[in-house]
Amino acid sequence: MLPLRYALRWQVVSAMLLLVVLASAVMPAIWLWPDRVRIVSWLDHIDKWAHLLTFAFLAVWFAGQYRRRSYWRIAAGLVGFGILIELCQRLVGYRSAEWLDIGADVIGVAIGLLIGLAGAGGWSQRFENWYILRGAGGSVD
Repeated sequence: MLPLRYALRWQVVSAMLLLVVLASAVMPAIWLWPDRVRIVSWLDHIDKWAHLLTFAFLAVWFAGQYRRRSYWRIAAGLVGFGILIELCQRLVGYRSAEWLDIGADVIGVAIGLLIGLAGAGGWSQRFENWYILRGAGGSVD
């Protein structure tokens, strides 16, 4: 992990984020989209886009908190998390597990880590520096 001033807070938010993703993946889909109407055929595969975008976001999130040399661990952990989601979906009767979802997860992780390599990596450290400077510069006693 990067030398973050608020490392414990970042870790707590990260754990909560993963729990929200897992919970939304195993809850009945009707809770997420109660009025889902199939207007065009691409809506049939909207869950693949949701997987891709979610895992790209998670990869950028974690790339912001870890050094580049740890990106392979982020990739392995997130792919494992995607597999865990599919296993959990298989255990509940109202969701289905699909190999294509794991494929979308892998593509999302790759995109997210490429974004991290392109300059977004370490964003949490830059945010902390901005936050500290803003707080120190804004208080006049």
